[in-house]
Amino acid sequence: MTESHEHPDTPTGKFGGTLKMMSRGTYLREALLRTLFLICAVAAVAGVALIFVFVGVRGWPVIGDPGIVAFLTGSEWSSTAGQFGILPLVTGTLVVTIGALLMGTPLAVGAAVFLSEIASPRMRSTVRPAIEMLAGVPSVVFGFFGLVIVRPMVAQLTGTMGFGSLTAAVILAVMIVPTISTLTEDALRSVPPGIRHASYAMGATTWQTIYKVLLPAAKIGIIDATILGMGRAIGETMAVVMLAGNATQFFKGVGEPIATLTSQIVIDMSYASGTHRSALFGLAAILFLVSMGLVALVRTLSGMNERRS
Repeated sequence: MTESHEHPDTPTGKFGGTLKMMSRGTYLREALLRTLFLICAVAAVAGVALIFVFVGVRGWPVIGDPGIVAFLTGSEWSSTAGQFGILPLVTGTLVVTIGALLMGTPLAVGAAVFLSEIASPRMRSTVRPAIEMLAGVPSVVFGFFGLVIVRPMVAQLTGTMGFGSLTAAVILAVMIVPTISTLTEDALRSVPPGIRHASYAMGATTWQTIYKVLLPAAKIGIIDATILGMGRAIGETMAVVMLAGNATQFFKGVGEPIATLTSQIVIDMSYASGTHRSALFGLAAILFLVSMGLVALVRTLSGMNERRS
């Protein structure tokens, strides 16, 4: 029988094994990893802050010329006339975004319900990648699709050229489906299984369980998904530039051309200077603030839901 030569002060584990202290190298590696992760987090925050400061500084002159009131409430945007009122652009952005949400949200929520509650595993493995693939399609490809397929339909329907809010909204509705659908599916799957079982135990059908139990239970998550989809629609540029018609006028009909905040920035930035350029940076600052507001709203709703739970 061999004798144990362990030091009497060596700690032992619950099941008799010897506990080994972490080496100095392990401590060093963990400290380096913590520092690396901290640097990554600080870099992300600093990047957002620098973008905000850069856009804000470049757009600040609009407060003096043309003036913040004229900028926010003006009804005409014309670089040749020196008029930089953003109301037509805000109106165009709202019309296109609301139209996209009205068409895209029911489609996305329906797809999420199908994937979460109805589809078989085989069907789910086919449909989900197809929806997720939409998120990877470049916006210019969506723009070409809208230009060749959707625009002629809208033109025939409205008796116009087909460039306008309806064409842009249809394409944006398809583009926001992956965002809303994925987040809505996550919200539905986060509902405790016991709620489903209790509903079925009460004699409810699958459809009754979905619209009377699951959708209300996942309501906050669906609202969050819709808000993030709204942010995606507001920030979209290339497809809107190709399909909206880019006329800086108020909304006159679904088949009439309009312009949005993002499309005006893209069209004018290449030749803008002086006050015109500052006004474009002012548009960018407004878009930045809107995006921050939407993210803050999502965080607030999520926090309220967690406290309620």
